[in-house]
Amino acid sequence: MTFTKDSGLVKVWVSLVMIGTYSLHEVPQLYNLKVVVTEVVNGTI
Repeated sequence: MTFTKDSGLVKVWVSLVMIGTYSLHEVPQLYNLKVVVTEVVNGTI
């Protein structure tokens, strides 16, 4: 399984990080989820 910036779970985690509910360190290591969320939050994709 591979997540993209358009995946629903990525969008949920990005919004949770952006509003401060969770930090990037708390995003689970699920396939490439943490990598994609970090890239979206940092604006690299």
